[in-house]
Amino acid sequence: MKNREFYLPVIICAVITAVLSSICFKSDIISGVICAALGLAVICVFAVYTAKRYKEISRLNDYLSLVCSGNYELDIENNAEGELSVLKNNLYKVITRLKTQNEVIAEDKTYLADSLADISHQLKTPLTSMLVVSELLENETDASKRREFTQIINTQCEKMSWLIQTLLKLSKLDAGTAEMNAESFSVSDVIENSLAPFMLTMDLKNISVKKSINEFALSGDKNWTAEALQNIIKNCIEHTADGGTLTVSTDETTVFGRIVISDNGCGIAKEDLPYVFERFYHGKNSSSESVGIGLALSKAILNKENAAVSVTSEEGGGTEFEIKFYKSVI
Repeated sequence: MKNREFYLPVIICAVITAVLSSICFKSDIISGVICAALGLAVICVFAVYTAKRYKEISRLNDYLSLVCSGNYELDIENNAEGELSVLKNNLYKVITRLKTQNEVIAEDKTYLADSLADISHQLKTPLTSMLVVSELLENETDASKRREFTQIINTQCEKMSWLIQTLLKLSKLDAGTAEMNAESFSVSDVIENSLAPFMLTMDLKNISVKKSINEFALSGDKNWTAEALQNIIKNCIEHTADGGTLTVSTDETTVFGRIVISDNGCGIAKEDLPYVFERFYHGKNSSSESVGIGLALSKAILNKENAAVSVTSEEGGGTEFEIKFYKSVI
């Protein structure tokens, strides 16, 4: 072996053995032979065990080289007691963690690529519409047509603005940088704030609102909570026909406070129910204007506030969203 830590002790032991043996030989030949034999035996035992140890270290070094190239397989079934076995087991733990982290990173990259593709698609539609309408607007002389084209551009701009703002909110929640205040507020207040932006829309569609509010206090961020409820209400309104009904009710138990928002609209297909809170998911009964991130944002917000949201629906029989605000983490 060309290893200083190996051959240097061997040389020292050999020199000591030679010196002691020569001294013993001067007094007694048998003693000299015994001393030389014991010295050689010690050197041989040291050499064998050290060689075996360095062979195992070399094998672990080769394994680390394989890890650097992406091979994470490590056999620990033949482990025995000893410091090298402890090192081997610790290496296995570290490599397992690295493997898990690499898998997570790979999944994140795939998710990011898919999200960017979805975002590009969502932005491409209103942009294309605006470009086409703006070209028509350049050569249009009729005042009513120009107003119509301008309204289309304004509508698409509002859609893009909402999409970008919602994506930014989701990004903040994912990154953990969203500022959420811890405050106490009444459930009736947050429901009124959530319904307010849609009163005109519901009036135009002749959608009535039925409320059954049992008052209780919620703890969290009032604005973010209203944002979550608004996206759920918006979804219900979009899937409710003219003359329909939106129902909001609340109740409280010793474990949680509950808000139930339901409609009597077209409902959600059974095969779509497991995916309604996924980003950019479009169900069979989704409207053409739906982007598919409103409910995802609602779930992300509610999860941050120690709340859970679930949905039940029957196609043609309406949809019900149940939100539970838990009072303590169990």
